[in-house]
Amino acid sequence: MKRVILAGMTALAAVTMVAAANAADLPRRQNTMPVKAPYAPAYYNWTGFYLGINGGYGFGESNWSSALGSTGDFDTNGAVVGGTLGYNWQVGHAVFGLEGDLDWSDIKGSTSTAAFCAGGNCETRNNWLGTARGRIGYAFDRFMPYVTGGLAVGDIKATTPVGSTTETNAGWTAGGGVEAAIAGPWTAKVEYLYTDLGKGTCDAANCGGASADVGFRTNIVRGGINYRF
Repeated sequence: MKRVILAGMTALAAVTMVAAANAADLPRRQNTMPVKAPYAPAYYNWTGFYLGINGGYGFGESNWSSALGSTGDFDTNGAVVGGTLGYNWQVGHAVFGLEGDLDWSDIKGSTSTAAFCAGGNCETRNNWLGTARGRIGYAFDRFMPYVTGGLAVGDIKATTPVGSTTETNAGWTAGGGVEAAIAGPWTAKVEYLYTDLGKGTCDAANCGGASADVGFRTNIVRGGINYRF
């Protein structure tokens, strides 16, 4: 009888150990409670066309030179205001763009240091200025610094007490700025441009008997408001 009881207890212990080992191998129960996805903020997209206005101030230098002498560099300055049209294409954080603008200009200056100024002032004036530029920016969400450069076109008007000559010149411009999204499709920018229109001409009849080259270079600081489509 004792042998039967001992054998039964031994068998029960063996079964218990096997069951415990199998239970240890079973996968743990997974938490089936739903988990919310992490919040992903919506970043500003700069891609698209835009139209805007701009305005600011220009300050620079002009000089006249001819066979009769030279004025040396003298200061020019004045306001600018006009319209802007452009397109941006965003790839990751990089923003590539094309921008054109056309401004009314009142940048001017005068000197009387040269004999061919006919006893009065030689004045250099710019009445309008346009640019066609590429832009490369880096988008920090709604804030984008950028560099820009390209073609500049405008007039150079040379005036003496005898008369005046006006020419349209093509040159170059380069600079940079920052633009920020302010509300809905509206953005605001501040930028600096260095612009060189090369040299115009004061013809001999208006410049003391010998034609003079008239240089025009200016620095423009301006702000703008754009509407994105």
